[in-house]
Amino acid sequence: MTYEFDAKLWIWDARQADSWTFVDLPPDVADDVLELAGPFTRGFGSVRVEVAVGGTVWRTSIFPSKAKRTYVLPIKKAVRRAEQLAPGDTARVRIELVDVSPR
Repeated sequence: MTYEFDAKLWIWDARQADSWTFVDLPPDVADDVLELAGPFTRGFGSVRVEVAVGGTVWRTSIFPSKAKRTYVLPIKKAVRRAEQLAPGDTARVRIELVDVSPR
């Protein structure tokens, strides 16, 4: 399954000094991911994804956030630099679930 959405970049409060930057998945996307990936999750409930932001494509994992009631996607520094993004900016994000068999 592939999803595309716009999301605002934010810095994780617990690691502000390290500038760990994330985007939230929209609720409808998070609901689909939970339904499709439930039996295929990894450590901490993570789900493997392939991500595209602008012209940058990479593989990573999304993680469930109980506080935000969604999944969060880390946007690494190399991607932010390549795409000229900063916390507070909105990015067009495409994710594809990896290692998940559709039902």
